[in-house]
Amino acid sequence: MKPPAAERIARLRERCLSRKTSAWRDHCLASARSLRASSHERSWVLRRGRLTRDRLAALALDMDDLEVLAGRPAPRPPDVSEAELEDARAFLATFEWPPGQSGHCALDLARLFELGLDALTRDTEARMKVAGQDRVATYRSFLLALEGFPLLIENAARNAEAAAADAPEWRRGELRAVADSCQRIAHQPPQSFRDAIQLTWLAELAVMHADDAWLVVPGRLDRTLRPFYERDIARGALTRDEALLLIEQLYLLINEYVPDGLAMSVMTGGRDAAGRDVTCELSFLCLEALRRTKLVYPTVGVCWHEGTPPALVDLAIELIGKGYSTPAFFGDETIRKGLAALGVPAEEACCYINSTCVEITPCGGSNVWVASPYFNTCGMLLEEIAAQAGSPTPASSFEELLNAYCGRLAREIEKAVAEQNGFRRRRRERGGKPLQSVLTRDCVVRGRDIDDGGARYNWVECSFVGLANLADSFHVVREEVFTRRRLSFKDLTTVLDADFAGQESVRQRFMNSYPKYGQDAGEVDELFGRMVAWVRTECSRHRVEPDGSPFVPGAFCWIMHERLGHETGATPDGRRKGTPFADGCGPAQGREKRGPTAAIRSTTSWDHSPMIGGLAYNMKFSSSLFATPGNLARLRDLVVTFLRCGGFETQINVVDAETLRKARAQPESYRDLIVRIGGYTDYFVRLSPEMQDEIMMRTEFGV
Repeated sequence: MKPPAAERIARLRERCLSRKTSAWRDHCLASARSLRASSHERSWVLRRGRLTRDRLAALALDMDDLEVLAGRPAPRPPDVSEAELEDARAFLATFEWPPGQSGHCALDLARLFELGLDALTRDTEARMKVAGQDRVATYRSFLLALEGFPLLIENAARNAEAAAADAPEWRRGELRAVADSCQRIAHQPPQSFRDAIQLTWLAELAVMHADDAWLVVPGRLDRTLRPFYERDIARGALTRDEALLLIEQLYLLINEYVPDGLAMSVMTGGRDAAGRDVTCELSFLCLEALRRTKLVYPTVGVCWHEGTPPALVDLAIELIGKGYSTPAFFGDETIRKGLAALGVPAEEACCYINSTCVEITPCGGSNVWVASPYFNTCGMLLEEIAAQAGSPTPASSFEELLNAYCGRLAREIEKAVAEQNGFRRRRRERGGKPLQSVLTRDCVVRGRDIDDGGARYNWVECSFVGLANLADSFHVVREEVFTRRRLSFKDLTTVLDADFAGQESVRQRFMNSYPKYGQDAGEVDELFGRMVAWVRTECSRHRVEPDGSPFVPGAFCWIMHERLGHETGATPDGRRKGTPFADGCGPAQGREKRGPTAAIRSTTSWDHSPMIGGLAYNMKFSSSLFATPGNLARLRDLVVTFLRCGGFETQINVVDAETLRKARAQPESYRDLIVRIGGYTDYFVRLSPEMQDEIMMRTEFGV
């Protein structure tokens, strides 16, 4: 008997959790076979195209008795020996695999949906015929990738047909629909909502698996799938509940394939180039699909503007109030302003994606590298304080110290840009992502691989970690060393190097006698804003290869606030050695002592729009608050206030400290407890003890 949708998703969700670690993502055997077979070929570009094709052809898929979309990679084949794997890996280790970022993007699904794979192949062949000789090999690599992609899709069709052989009658009908859809989209444009969402997943899977371009995200599902949804609904070929089930299945496939600890994203709502709201029924379904899947992927962002329907905001707030950490809110006006400053035209600035966590990239045309690199702003402050302590002529004013620090940071930025440019040059020589290139504007038009500068947008986004601690520390140094003259640089270095040992009264003074960022303290907020403005100006001085794109700042952290904090000594804000830094643009943990409104005033006291590299403001509330009628509305008002004041992004944890303590003590009973970190979500029980501590240290607000 066909199970109800809720029961089906519940069972698939449990299977996803139990078999996630068995997903066979390793393509080393297929890679080794391909590269050995192409050893006679002198062109690396052609070998790379063949490698993509062969990986796609070799990817084994599986399908169980409840799935409604094809494309789940099978577990490791039982006949694969460790000796074979070791031999393949040893062979692959002889190749130079260049460094640098990959993926973190939404593909150009619109062109794929418009043309279909056969027409896309014909278009590529036609362009190759009129291309210069220096572009022929690149086009041939594109065609090899386009040869492999249909092989994967046809394999998915066969997989569904095989599963139908012994299935009950109700299930055979479902599997025939899956197989028919895959046979169609292997060559032709999608004709239905099912076709389009199936092709969406298979395109993501193909690029991630075959091109090593991790974290290719579904993106703007409520835009790319909308024409198919509305057409199918109008002709009676689809119901709302059937569409919801397909979206839920997409989310489950993502969760099974993508390893934990990363991020995948969907964005809903927003406006078109003319400023008209584009929210539709699919926007609601993308959020609603979180209710029954309730896993770590994807985050679903609400792209908020003044015309966003209140019902969409209310649905996201309702889910958050029930403990779902995956909805997030993005400030559309702020982000579009930042993209426009980078030269993105209005018709594309309205269609962006948080490419995984909170970093922003234009949909369909991006080779933007994110978090490249992370800068330890407080570590550099400690270096500067030590340099001042050892100088015969230390800074005589706070402004002199600030200038010296900025000079130090400027040198680090210059080194980082040089390193990223080196990575880009190596990628042009020994990289290659032919399938991602075919599905990214304007690679096919230019006849350039995405690693050769073919994409429309090629900037690099870096991230400055610990800015709240930096602002708090600067204020303490200003007061202690220059205004009140309590300590010299040597005295301060001695205290910090000892991690406040025997100096707890000094640490308490640093922590509690001075206002902190997040307390609506103008003198500290101004320091934060000054640093952001300086970072923006300094980054704008640099350009990155291959086309002189900008070096774009951000302040999102992923998990780097914990990692960098772990390796950094005590800081003048009273933070002890090894303690995590603040995450994103919010205050340091536990310092929002004047409540969420004051914290919002601090975090929106400066212009967020230049930080397209990403900002996240985390808020934490006790789950018990939302048992009281009216508190969800108060939470909504806080979120909208943050966004209306120019906030870039906010995300919310609704979980109580007791639950976190229980999860730490009994991880097997809380394996699906999800929390927000520095711009992404993760399972609490898989976090390091230090990161668990960081979550628990955050201020827990009342509303």
